[in-house]
Amino acid sequence: MQPLLLLLAFLLPPEAGTGEIRWGKEARPHSRPYMAFLRFYNDKEVKVRCGGFLVRDNFVLTAAHCNGRNISVTLGAHNIGKMESSQQIIPVLKAFPHKDYNNNSKFNDIMLLKLRKKAQLNRAVKTIALPRRQDWVRPGQVCSVAGWGKRASGKMPNRLREVDLEVQDGQKCENLFKNYNNSIQLCVGNPKDKKATGSGDSGGPFVCSNVVQGIVSIAKANGKPPRVFTRISSFLPWIKSTMRYFRLQGPD
Repeated sequence: MQPLLLLLAFLLPPEAGTGEIRWGKEARPHSRPYMAFLRFYNDKEVKVRCGGFLVRDNFVLTAAHCNGRNISVTLGAHNIGKMESSQQIIPVLKAFPHKDYNNNSKFNDIMLLKLRKKAQLNRAVKTIALPRRQDWVRPGQVCSVAGWGKRASGKMPNRLREVDLEVQDGQKCENLFKNYNNSIQLCVGNPKDKKATGSGDSGGPFVCSNVVQGIVSIAKANGKPPRVFTRISSFLPWIKSTMRYFRLQGPD
């Protein structure tokens, strides 16, 4: 098996770093039609890539640390190395990082991207369901993450890859991350499980039973699990109010 994904190191705080997912596999083409591939420029004018996912035909959800200039979103992709007929490339009209996002602690690491035009929903492009507010992912639950993140070799895979990861008790992340907050974050990845030693693309979705429960956020510098994901159910009021405000106040 080949290594799968690396988090984007330059976007992580000093205590955090890159880490690959091992024993992942290539996803079945278009089996995750909600996946979004993001490209943008950071403040150093370096072109960066992140993951995301479609939650409405004109909104993508991702991590706040995936913000930058000239963000474009590719939907309907499996192989990002070529122009597939299923792909839709849509520029972002406006980015909405959470107003309380903290770049140091990575608290509130969540962002909505308003697309310049609506995506055409079809077999290869679909939205994914958000959790209910009372949903609470439990330790021991196994869910999946996917993305096009860098491999341990340093090469960028063109085809979407995926892996299953286990939710951990929050105490494990409290012991490793000084700012971990279990009410708004998830602790993911069993340190004893050599088949899942990483976390995935920054901004990518953590999916449990076809519902997106988390967003890939940060990792320790040594690359060992567990990792920290943003807990989506804690941000539902913000997500809904942001989308509703733009529908009422802004162009569609």
